[in-house]
Amino acid sequence: MLIPDERSEAWDTATTVLTLSTVGLGLVMPRVFYADPEVTVGWKARFHVSVLAPTMTLAALTLLNEHTLKEQFKGYRPGCEEANMGVPGCEDYGMFSSHSLLSFSMLGQGLGIFVIDTTKWSGGRFNVGAFSGHVAVPAILSVITALGRSAGNWESSGQVWGSAGVGFATGFALGALYATMQRAECGYTGSLICW
Repeated sequence: MLIPDERSEAWDTATTVLTLSTVGLGLVMPRVFYADPEVTVGWKARFHVSVLAPTMTLAALTLLNEHTLKEQFKGYRPGCEEANMGVPGCEDYGMFSSHSLLSFSMLGQGLGIFVIDTTKWSGGRFNVGAFSGHVAVPAILSVITALGRSAGNWESSGQVWGSAGVGFATGFALGALYATMQRAECGYTGSLICW
């Protein structure tokens, strides 16, 4: 019987904080767009309460993974196998990595929103602030999360990066769908917060 690898509680805490920070950033980041020529010309930023729809869908997918899918895939954590499942350090499975799945799905959502806001709602105009908030910062947080999950021996590199790929693709699809269906502008009200 294998002895489970030592798990780093510090990396577990850090990656949890980083993952939640990525989610929080996705919730509070405004949609930035270049206004239509019929209204005041220039860059506008609008906060959308409706961003809860794709974010909560991705969070629900992560909870489904944590409580159901891991049992189905049975991807063992580093140092675990069938013989030592249930001993301290091997209480649960590692595939899909919920931390990587959620953080990279939020990165994908941000990229999907940024691409649609840039191409559809801004006429191809690039905004550094929108790129930073929707893509660059979530990318940094997500990569550190993935590296931390591997370095802390919570999941293998294959489990972490496989989960990241699935999360990114799912998040991008939902983010792009959301941004396509929900205008960046708040309509005739010109409010800062859109429902």
